[in-house]
Amino acid sequence: MDLAELNQFASRYAKAWSSQDPESVAAFYAEDGSLCVNDGAPAAGRQGIAEEARGFMDAFPDMVVTMDDLVRAPDGTVFHWTLTGRNTGQGGSGMRVQISGYEVWQLDADGLIRESKGHFDSTEYEHQLKYGVAD
Repeated sequence: MDLAELNQFASRYAKAWSSQDPESVAAFYAEDGSLCVNDGAPAAGRQGIAEEARGFMDAFPDMVVTMDDLVRAPDGTVFHWTLTGRNTGQGGSGMRVQISGYEVWQLDADGLIRESKGHFDSTEYEHQLKYGVAD
């Protein structure tokens, strides 16, 4: 993909995360793709990736993910994002969260994500879940 196509792909990917439809996120991945968040165990395959997305979507029913930047780097395509939402899902704190992070993608020959390694500041995230951020 050229950079314009990558930007369109990434923009649609952010919208999928904002959609409350976890399968729409999984559709951006190869059948045997994987998503790893903060060096945790990878969610494997589209079903596993959909479950990972569902966890965030359930926790943040009003979640909006925006694309902040997209960069080609030696280790892959780097998708920078910001998640904003109120943690009002079952058992949630009710606090508003705004956290930024990035994913390093390896794409396959079909232009789907074969592997994504996601990163965000988990200490700041936990702090925001407890205390929130200003609207």
